[in-house]
Amino acid sequence: MQITEHIASLSEEGRLLAAAAEQAGPGASVPTCPGWQIRHLLRHTGMVHRWAAAFLTEGHTAYHPDGGEPDLDGAELLAWFREGHSHLVRSLEEAPADLECWTFLPAPSPLAFWSRRQLNETTVHRVDAESALGGPLTPVSADRAVDGIDELLTGFHARPKSRVRSDKPCTLRVRAVDTAATWTVRISEDPPQTVRTAGEGSAEHADCELSGTAEGLYLALWNRLPLTAVTLRGDRAVARLWTDNSAVTW
Repeated sequence: MQITEHIASLSEEGRLLAAAAEQAGPGASVPTCPGWQIRHLLRHTGMVHRWAAAFLTEGHTAYHPDGGEPDLDGAELLAWFREGHSHLVRSLEEAPADLECWTFLPAPSPLAFWSRRQLNETTVHRVDAESALGGPLTPVSADRAVDGIDELLTGFHARPKSRVRSDKPCTLRVRAVDTAATWTVRISEDPPQTVRTAGEGSAEHADCELSGTAEGLYLALWNRLPLTAVTLRGDRAVARLWTDNSAVTW
């Protein structure tokens, strides 16, 4: 996806998140984030938006801590969230293509990194907000879902921080039936190693395969949908290894 597409989608996802949060109310439980209410979701996501925007506007070339979550609630909290989201979108739109700042996953450029990262951050939390309403979720297009799976598997879980480990090596295959994308995730005592291929994937044996639409896989791998939302073949314990250990903080 192009940077401009990421930013446009981020703008829409933030509006959808705020609308769902407003409809649900600050005290509504968020089923996809046990222990959280809408107020916690808005505080967290709004803090992340401001944290990301600071790298874009202030040009920090090393890690810079966030400003913490505000002691706000109700309409004031919702307005604060919307303001921060709009500021992030403007910061991305106005950032120069050759921007230099800190990032934490491989990307073609810092601007490409932050537009992609904040789109996926906001999309996942928009799903959280909509889950509090108990109704249907706004769809995620297949190309965006594939991009989000890529970030998760080849970015976040390629890092030493990944807790997806196994004393006994095993392989998880992820196959998006509505695209040409297949990922083979090799799990061992080291961080997972993921290779993306086209079509059915490699001929390598997989202990477990998850298949479904790109959207279904994206949300299941981010633990926003249960494994029953996709088709599981093979060793269910390998899939549980993922769901039990793949939660990302940052």
